[in-house]
Amino acid sequence: MDLATLHKVGDELERKIRLKTYPLAIKMIEKESEIPAGAKRPMKDFGYHFDLCQAFATSRRDGAVLALTKDDNWCCEPVIGYGLSAPPKEFMEGHNRFPQDVANLEAGSNYAQDLPKFEPGKYVGVLSAALSKTPFVPDVIVIYCDSEQLSMLLLAAEYKEGHDLPIHISSHAACVYAVVPSMKSGKCNVSVPCRGDHYVAMAADNEMIFSVPISKLDELMEGLRFLETTGSKLPRNYRMKKEPEHPESYNRIARQMGMMDENR
Repeated sequence: MDLATLHKVGDELERKIRLKTYPLAIKMIEKESEIPAGAKRPMKDFGYHFDLCQAFATSRRDGAVLALTKDDNWCCEPVIGYGLSAPPKEFMEGHNRFPQDVANLEAGSNYAQDLPKFEPGKYVGVLSAALSKTPFVPDVIVIYCDSEQLSMLLLAAEYKEGHDLPIHISSHAACVYAVVPSMKSGKCNVSVPCRGDHYVAMAADNEMIFSVPISKLDELMEGLRFLETTGSKLPRNYRMKKEPEHPESYNRIARQMGMMDENR
């Protein structure tokens, strides 16, 4: 997908889903020469490190293009999850989570094992930008959304094949869970803003994260465009009524189960 098309899709997503922040274009890079001209480097351009969630927040709120290598990162979890460094023994033994979050080191070690990870050394850094302005073709698009917007995105993701979305979800390392599972599986994913995303990157209390790999972006947009023709679009006109209207397919199944009179 060329950049002009990506920019149009970014604009369309913002309109159709009525997002409050830009959909994020995220790309893993194997060498620093892949960093586009004009991208900001935290240490070089600002003189201090970023937590990766802060970089994502800057891109999704300001539209800035950011590039972070291991040397720019302040939080160890994305460095491990993105394979920018091999996890040290202490991390894998569970000390990253014990004693502040889990009952014992075994539980902490289970978290370390479950954390999605790229092979150490494959990538040297990560790029983030607003999709509607990105200077690079991303690997995955990351969308911060509320539950109603997430419902629309899930409907669109299910449009082509109808399957429920299997997800890898955690209370930790949102920046990892938003990117690594989708890139490894080639499927959409849902994740939850973690404490860091809330505390230092200002994620809103009602936000969730929807991720779509670039290979599924056309299908997602096809689903959103179709759903709009059948009345599933935002904003919705809320109303509370007795025995609300359902699609005829719902009514037919309800009649088969004896929930509804055959004449209804």
